Amino acid sequence: MAEPAFSVCVYCGSRPGENPAFAEAAKVVGTWIGRHGGQLVYGGGRSGLMGTVAEATRQAGGRVVGVIPQALVDKELANRQCDELHIVQTMHERKAMMAERSDAFIALPGGIGTFEELFEVWTWRQLGYHDKPLGLLNVAGYYDGLVGFLNHSVASGFMGEWQMGLLHASADAEALLRTLVQSAGPDHAPVPLREVI
Repeated sequence: MAEPAFSVCVYCGSRPGENPAFAEAAKVVGTWIGRHGGQLVYGGGRSGLMGTVAEATRQAGGRVVGVIPQALVDKELANRQCDELHIVQTMHERKAMMAERSDAFIALPGGIGTFEELFEVWTWRQLGYHDKPLGLLNVAGYYDGLVGFLNHSVASGFMGEWQMGLLHASADAEALLRTLVQSAGPDHAPVPLREVI
């Protein structure tokens, strides 16, 4: 397999959620990554949206890198079909490896783990620990309440507009992925995308 054109870290739920639009969005994300010659970096599970995005990436010809703590191998049903499956000891190791292996980050619908991962990598970005683009895929209005609260935080003086500007939010998966990947190159030069077959 050729070297991946780019590497996207996807944070998402280990459950499928109640709305079928969530799984459909995960399929779109994985398919887009695979068809454009990319690599998925994710939490290494095969259940819920995690499994859906990984399988879609693999089916579309993309490379899949999973990172999962030993304690979650059974709970999240470790995906043995990953091109690379890293079993680590702690959540800290998991998140650090996922961040290191990625050019950009995108959060799909998920629960407290997804929220925590997004906020940590966003915090690292605003502190200058990395310069990688971040995206929030707002499927079927799932994150409307969160975006409203974040704007409330800005209005209340606890965040700046510049911090909000670090997070690209969209309901359009393909447009969001294109924005993230094309701004993830060295010095933000556009990353060439392989043609969709």
